[in-house]
Amino acid sequence: MKAVLMSVGFLFLGLSGSAAVQPGDPAPDFRLPDSEGKNHALSDYAGKTVAIYFYPKDNTPGCTSQACSIRDGFAELEQKGIIVLGVSYDDVASHAAFRKKHGLNFTLLADTDRVAARAYGADGMLFARRMTFIIGPDGRILAVIDKVDTRDHARQILDALKQEGK
Repeated sequence: MKAVLMSVGFLFLGLSGSAAVQPGDPAPDFRLPDSEGKNHALSDYAGKTVAIYFYPKDNTPGCTSQACSIRDGFAELEQKGIIVLGVSYDDVASHAAFRKKHGLNFTLLADTDRVAARAYGADGMLFARRMTFIIGPDGRILAVIDKVDTRDHARQILDALKQEGK
């Protein structure tokens, strides 16, 4: 019974998927629209440190807590030169409403075809897996956060960079 419940949980929570890219791997490029329909590619941020965080769904409790943590810690992230890109399977309109409702001050990208989530190994059956990838200026993965603290995710990102000596 326990195995069946775990399988159902993986299916609905989006915990299945391909293997995630690892530190040292080149970060897969992508091109996705933001909440205003403007396309962003990872290559647009070459030479910068980028935190790409995949999350399951706009306006759900954990995802809202995570986004608000990043919003509230954004000044410090920005001061450290970190570009933040939030990615989920939600569409442009959903992201626009989510950003407006919570005063989000960073970019959300719509991965409706799940291309970026698959490339990073953050794809799940129904939702993107909650994972963050920190990419260095050289385009390589510096760190992967797969045990996300939704209430203090901005601090987690900063701490991961400290551990990498950045």
